[in-house]
Amino acid sequence: MIIDYVRLEVRRTLRDTTFVVFGTGMPVLMYLLFTNIGGGEGDQGWKTGTMVGMAAYGALGSALATGTGVAEDKSIGWLRQLRITPMRPRDVVLGRALSGSVTVLPSVLAVLAAGALINDVRLGAGQWTALLLFLWLGALPFTLLGIGNGYRLTAQTTGVVNVACNLGLAVVGGLWFPVSEFPGWLRAIGAYTPAHRFADLGWSAADGHAPGPGTVAVLAAWLLAFGSYAVVSYRRAARTM
Repeated sequence: MIIDYVRLEVRRTLRDTTFVVFGTGMPVLMYLLFTNIGGGEGDQGWKTGTMVGMAAYGALGSALATGTGVAEDKSIGWLRQLRITPMRPRDVVLGRALSGSVTVLPSVLAVLAAGALINDVRLGAGQWTALLLFLWLGALPFTLLGIGNGYRLTAQTTGVVNVACNLGLAVVGGLWFPVSEFPGWLRAIGAYTPAHRFADLGWSAADGHAPGPGTVAVLAAWLLAFGSYAVVSYRRAARTM
């Protein structure tokens, strides 16, 4: 039954015009503007690094958007309906997390395709595969953060908070511009943000080597923190549904 639930949620998300335009189209547009209008034109290293950053930015936004759907479902009573089905609460949360992970893929694929087909980014088959897998699986902490926001907040507030999280994490994490260009104090903060470590998975794959243990450890810590936040938020919401 959980497979049917995941399939339903994925179809609902992919039919959402707002998701398609802003979740998938915006990162591609920003990537092409940053790499073809700015001073980095013709620099393949800049185009490859920015491709990874913008793919991570798109994945981050799509993952957080899962929470907006949760909050809207809560407001219209859909979650209350799910509670009277045979599905267990943890299956509902797991189903949402899985569907959120699937809907990350269009954003990642669109930016990578723009890099390969328009900006002529060239990587080996193994690098492309590792890059796609890292950016897909590494987005799970942000899906859990979005779900936690959705269970805890109203639909309108969740949208605002998710946008703030998306922009804040993307900018401070160096997804738009390298953290090496930041002031020292901001660079130190950015290095430990989940967005920076998430993108570092992709940068490592593009460079042809495995992610460092520090990146894996920091991202795992954020996964635990955001997962705990989602569980606590769900339990709190369940008492009022």
